[in-house]
Amino acid sequence: MRMAMPIAMTPAARGIAMTGEGAAHNGDLLRLMTWLSPAFPVGAYTYSHGLEFAVEDGQVATREDLVAWLRVVLHHGCGRLDGGFFTAAWQATDGDDRAAFEAVAAQADAARTSAELALEASAQGAAFLQTVTTVWPTPRLTAWADALRDNDITPTAAVAVALAAADHGIALAPALAAYYHAFLANLVSAGVRLVPLGQTDGQRAMAVLEPEIERAVAAARDRPMADFGTATPMVDWLSIQHETQYTRLFRS
Repeated sequence: MRMAMPIAMTPAARGIAMTGEGAAHNGDLLRLMTWLSPAFPVGAYTYSHGLEFAVEDGQVATREDLVAWLRVVLHHGCGRLDGGFFTAAWQATDGDDRAAFEAVAAQADAARTSAELALEASAQGAAFLQTVTTVWPTPRLTAWADALRDNDITPTAAVAVALAAADHGIALAPALAAYYHAFLANLVSAGVRLVPLGQTDGQRAMAVLEPEIERAVAAARDRPMADFGTATPMVDWLSIQHETQYTRLFRS
């Protein structure tokens, strides 16, 4: 009698999707897609991260310009900053260290370089955390959200998403990759409207940025807190100029 040989199951067959240094079950991926969807009520579509003035000033006029601008933001600007704070907040939550988490959240809250960039990060973070604690509550998530409010700390979007992901057992690498993807996709959408570009050009931009996201995730995982920061003075200047831009569609 011939014995049936066991079939080696691939990660996908086991209901697992591999993403960099970590794995996310399909349920985790569904939750990340929900949390980071344009339909999630955080108002992401109202922010351009200074891109609106970059277009007004003629610095971003083509798809290539947009990709170059976003690559700099991701690796040297607020993307770099958010990656570090996301990783630190996720690790503090995963280790159940509320004091460390609150310290990270407070530092992230104070790290933006302009009023509009601060609003963009904090308004989305507060809205995200409020919705997640209402729809997907857990004892720790609720308690830590209350502690932030009691200590007058507004979580940035990166910190809020990291808290929710770690609290719900979602691995760091796919959670951070999903966060980066949503961040860039929102700015690509803004660029499509502002330049303007065609929808296909927007997708071409996202395709070019895919490996950049993977590289940013890997770098964020190895970056010590002493090395958090940005080096994008032009983006900061564009954001500051946007505060007084006469005609505008976006809040940042």
